[in-house]
Amino acid sequence: MKQIAHIEGMTCEGCVASVEHAIAQLPNVHRVSANLKTGTVEVRYQQSFDVNEIKAVLPPKYALVEDITTAPSKAKQLYPLGLIFLFLIGGTLIIHYPTFVIRDILPDFMGLFFVVFSFFKYLDLRGFQSSFRRYDPLAKAIPFYARLYPFLELSLGVLFLIRLELQLALWLTVAILGITTIGVVKVLLSKKEIECACLGSVLKLPMTEATLIENALMIAMAVWMLL
Repeated sequence: MKQIAHIEGMTCEGCVASVEHAIAQLPNVHRVSANLKTGTVEVRYQQSFDVNEIKAVLPPKYALVEDITTAPSKAKQLYPLGLIFLFLIGGTLIIHYPTFVIRDILPDFMGLFFVVFSFFKYLDLRGFQSSFRRYDPLAKAIPFYARLYPFLELSLGVLFLIRLELQLALWLTVAILGITTIGVVKVLLSKKEIECACLGSVLKLPMTEATLIENALMIAMAVWMLL
């Protein structure tokens, strides 16, 4: 079972580690994942437990400011992502109505995808960088890449929409999303509970199979156009 606790007093990654370690000591807790930005802690547990148990194990610096509440369903969390994809598909089809040629449709869809997704990252660049570095292998190794990524994404979108250097844009799509997909797969296999940075840090999306499918589809479209 999964629930959310709201903790007051977390100010750094050290605080996050301290809170996670304290709550993880409870006998019924299976896994704990704290979020510094939102001040929340996701608790996975095997049996019901008293909220006072969490209060008892927290170091004095921290306080439980709300009772544990049931976390929203995965479907509800992914609703914004699904809605964005629906609008992107609809917008692309409207542009090409009434003639639908796949090789003409795909560059426009991919261009709109990159432009829209980069927009959400620009709303909070620092928050995006922090989330992105948690799972993207290249961003972990080279932090500057996380700062550069939204600009790369926007540039790819423009290249696709104006049909400029399409071959380069397609190869970059395969490379960039391929690297990110490796990180996503590692997160899913480790069953870690972290946020996906695909829509920046403004819209809180969990890292799920949907993220993997999203990247895989974009890579598949790019590869198909390269053939």
